[in-house]
Formats: sequence, C-alpha cells, structure tokens
Amino acid sequence: MSQTIRIGISACLLGQEVRFDGGHKRDHFLIKVLGPHVEYVPVCPEVEMGLGTPRETLRLVRTSGALRMITTRTAIDHTDGMNRWSAKRLGELDAEALSGYVLKKDSPSCGMERVKTYSDGGMPARDGRGLFASALLERLPLLPVEEEGRLSDPTLRENFIERIFAYRRLKDLFSGRWTAGALVRFHTAHKMSLLAHSTTAYNELGQLVAKAGTLGRAQLRSDYASLFMSTLAVPATRARHTNVVQHMAGHLKKLVDADSKAELAGCIDEYRRGLVPLVVPLTLIRHYVRRHEVAYLRGQIYLEPHPRELMLRNHV
Repeated sequence: MSQTIRIGISACLLGQEVRFDGGHKRDHFLIKVLGPHVEYVPVCPEVEMGLGTPRETLRLVRTSGALRMITTRTAIDHTDGMNRWSAKRLGELDAEALSGYVLKKDSPSCGMERVKTYSDGGMPARDGRGLFASALLERLPLLPVEEEGRLSDPTLRENFIERIFAYRRLKDLFSGRWTAGALVRFHTAHKMSLLAHSTTAYNELGQLVAKAGTLGRAQLRSDYASLFMSTLAVPATRARHTNVVQHMAGHLKKLVDADSKAELAGCIDEYRRGLVPLVVPLTLIRHYVRRHEVAYLRGQIYLEPHPRELMLRNHV
C-alpha cells in the first residue's frame, strides 16, 4: 500500500460522546481489532451540523412522498440543513482519500438500511436510509461502506475488510500515470479473489482488460473500477471459495507428493462440509506455495487480501 488506509466512521463508534443522550456506542472490533491497521476519520453529522449534545431525538418522516428528518417532540425539520452540511462535508471527505466508511446503524442521519420511517396515521416501517448515508453513497458510489451492526456477521465482516484493502490497491493502480501492462498485472493478481465472488464478472473484467488498446483511458478506468468493486461487494460463498482453493491446489498437483496431495484434498473437503474454517486449507496452500516457490500463486492477493492479524478467515 502506498498510503495509510483511512476509514471514515461515525464518531460514536470510537467512543466519542456525541449521541443524542450524550453517550456513545464504542465498538470493540473497530477500535481494538481493525483500529491498529487503519487511520479513522470520525464524523458525527448531527453534531457537526450544529445540533449539539445532548439534543432532542430525530426521526425520518415521509411527507408528500419525500423523506424528512424531523425532531420528535418539537417537529423542527432539519432536512435542508443536513443536506447542505452533507454536501459540504462530503466534499472534504472526498479529499481525504478514504478507503472505506463505517456507519452507525438505525440512525436517521447515518443508518445505511432499514432505518425506521414514520408517516401520518401509519405504523413505522423499516424502509429508510439516513440522510447523510444517502448522500455518502451517492457521492462515493465505489467506496466500501458498511454498518457496524452488520459487521457482527463473519462473512459480511470479511467481505467489507477485503473491499477496503482492494479499494486502496485499486486507487494506487490508477493514481498518476498507469499503463495497460500495470492493469493486466493488477487483474492477474486478483484473479482468485474475483473468482471467489463471480466467475462471470471475472471474465467480463478480463474482456475489458483485453480492450485496453481500443478503449479510452478514462472509460477503461471507470468501467474496470466500477465492475471490480461491484464484484467484490457480492459476498463470496463457501462453494465459490471451495472452487478457488481446488483450482489453486491444481497448480500444486505436480509439485507435491501423494500424501501431501491427499492431505490438502482432505482439508479442502472438510472446509466444503463446514468442518473447518477457510484459514485451514489456505494455510496449507501457502505452505506449499512458499516451499515450492510457485510464483503465480505467490502473487495472488487471495492468499493475503488483508492483514493476517485480523484473523477474518478463521471465522468463514
């Protein structure tokens, strides 16, 4: 990585006392586990737009088809103020070279999905998105964004962290002057990672790379980046991971002895059946790749898509 991994984050998740009641929502994983590997850029939309702490609670209300952010007791509408602040703040955040963003769930400003919305005479529905979260996703559509609540799911957590580091590598690739050859090398290094998410998308990306000499550079960069990040956004399944590790094992079959080959096949099958986590067959593959100096596999990001200390693949 050419730069520090910088992550935008709802400030309350870092323990800052900016909640409506003057409290916080300190998150252990984000601070103690992921924190040492990234630099956080804390943001609290409601405080930064001037609402203060503590403050009256807010909720999302559907009025004439529009979603408004209104105080629950005094019915003050802060929608326009939040939208103006969001546009300004996102301009600043865009210049921060973020590689991801973690939002606070259920918040009328930061909630990414299933935020409660209210309407006259009706029961509340969980069909909303916070105003700042909506602006963030619209302004930075390729940026990996997740809610802290969803990060308790091991598959979603591993997927989000994988996307953070992949996005940084993608930004590094396209920073400054880049060549078609550099794009080919990037695509090759991510082959197994992409196959774990979608074989079809991997092939489509390969077709884009093959057109490097005919497509305009700006168009090629835009199309590749968009498809690359949307592919990784689809969580890899156990079945697709199994196919990938079997594919990698195929590159080793002429290099390892019969007993080692059987041991690796057994590990992969145990993973396929859910008896062991992904880290088990991958550790064995990494061992054989180092021992036999298999250059092609050694260059695959899939073997080390994020810091090993995070132990994300110990749980998928």
